[in-house]
Amino acid sequence: MNRAIIQSNKAPAAIGPYSQAVKVGSTVYLSGQIGLNPSSMELVDGIEAQIIQVFENLKAVIEESGATLQDIAKLNIFLTDLGHFALVNELMARYFTQPYPARAALGVASLPRGALVEMDGIVVITT
Repeated sequence: MNRAIIQSNKAPAAIGPYSQAVKVGSTVYLSGQIGLNPSSMELVDGIEAQIIQVFENLKAVIEESGATLQDIAKLNIFLTDLGHFALVNELMARYFTQPYPARAALGVASLPRGALVEMDGIVVITT
């Protein structure tokens, strides 16, 4: 298998033994991103700021792979409070246009570093 490791300095460095993303052929597998500011490696405050930071982090890694957010085929969203589901939808609409990616949104007990939201996904590069 021919794999390329994707690393963006515009997204937080991995905080464990994993890569930000791995590209295999025209598919990019994104590791989970939480709302860490890539400069300070500190979690931003509040759910809205964390959702926005997660989208910005994903965007940076995806762009490093040669793709865009619109190339996401599948997005997984993990929330510590499903009461934030409507806010996720509102903010996601700022980052995506139709056709939207397939998506799952799951409630979880906790996330790394006390994050309120985490997202990962699969990108398919079509160009």
